[in-house]
Amino acid sequence: MKLAFSPYLTGVKPLLKTLLNKLNERYPYASILAQDSVAQSLSVSRTGVNVSEIGMLTKRGFVVRVHNGRGFCEYAFNEITENNLEDVLSRIKRAESGTNGNDPIPEDSPCTLFSEAEFEVDPEALGAKELVKRLTALREKALSKSELILDVGARLAWQKASKLFLSKNRDLSQSIIWTNGSLFALAARGEEIKDYYKGFSKLGGMELISEMENDEVLAKVASTVTDLLDSQPIPPGEYECICDPDTTGMIVHEAFGHGVEMDMFVKNRAQAKDFIGKRVASDLVSMHDGAAAANECATYLFDDEGTLACDTLVIDKGILVSGYVDQISANRLGVAPTGNGRRQSYDHKAYTRMTNTFFAPGKDKLSDMISSIEYGFLLENPSSGMEDPKNWGIQCMVNIAREIKDGKLTGRIFSPIVLTGYVPDLLKSISQMSDDFALGGGGFCGKGYKEWVKVSDGGPYVKARIRLG
Repeated sequence: MKLAFSPYLTGVKPLLKTLLNKLNERYPYASILAQDSVAQSLSVSRTGVNVSEIGMLTKRGFVVRVHNGRGFCEYAFNEITENNLEDVLSRIKRAESGTNGNDPIPEDSPCTLFSEAEFEVDPEALGAKELVKRLTALREKALSKSELILDVGARLAWQKASKLFLSKNRDLSQSIIWTNGSLFALAARGEEIKDYYKGFSKLGGMELISEMENDEVLAKVASTVTDLLDSQPIPPGEYECICDPDTTGMIVHEAFGHGVEMDMFVKNRAQAKDFIGKRVASDLVSMHDGAAAANECATYLFDDEGTLACDTLVIDKGILVSGYVDQISANRLGVAPTGNGRRQSYDHKAYTRMTNTFFAPGKDKLSDMISSIEYGFLLENPSSGMEDPKNWGIQCMVNIAREIKDGKLTGRIFSPIVLTGYVPDLLKSISQMSDDFALGGGGFCGKGYKEWVKVSDGGPYVKARIRLG
């Protein structure tokens, strides 16, 4: 089925066009972004049941952007009627008075687009009561797998969003639906307590819950968290490692993703600015970002500035060829925007943001990669990471390191793991990349611990030399 475009936005579109015509009489460029979205979170755990609206994602409103010949200014508002059009215009005029700079007027090539997302199961039609019932059942099933498990938390989240972008030459409409799920398990033996997290994501509807209910998935969650009770601290050092697709995704996101957001180039806050055209990784590495580069939770047809989605090749066989960029930063850098201008919501500023960010797959088999290691680790289940675009350092947390000895997994587990390094050194050490490939879109990304947007990341299994501690 299709997610119907917002009836509310369809109803106010004639008024928005009237406002746009008035703006075009005053300014050489004007655009309007309209948003109507709703989101919900549901969770079941030992502490109880929670069903709540996700306020950050449940929004309805508008933002006007104009260029007055010198620079841009914006005004956001959440209501439009025939009676308040003049008030909106006057507020934009007042906002314009503070405009400084010498930004070029953006291109506004003609484009008309209307798209409604495809999905199978409507979370609203299924209802919170039924979803909580199914979460409770799968939680109880996972708890029954072992007496060592203290708790299992099961969570779902979903968003339905419609966006409309209007300018003199553009009329763009899209509806999007995504669903996320997670299982969190906690196990204990004596004073030892360990946890494990399994995420799920889909550009689509509540058909995702069927993946979470799979008995093999629940059994693996239970066995992994109990196996972690036998884990040991890892001796610090540099090792041959294989990263699973989730860990690869974290490295892509933290090690390189933020570093090539080109609004950081404008501010001279990213070392990558000085490495365009230079080698930054093994020739096995090609990296992509773009809302059109994959089909995951960060996929869309146009960004919040009306730029059509792209598939940007960031690293081509080890050479840094491009970053990705929003409209205003692109103008200042003299490059084309890449469809990465994203807002947390209509009432937040647009920044250059990641979308679907990943390493392209290679040609190696995972079994051959494991066989090639005399002593090292298979890294799984990343939890968090930090990056430093100015100095290209990373620090990431990984929950599981499975020991490899003489080309075989021994069954020994080390946990927790801190992965650190200088980004080019790590990426240049990559010697194998699998033909397996996976992308996950369960997370959000902040810009300086705020400005949260949906992202997805991943890639193949990657073999590299990595410092662990």
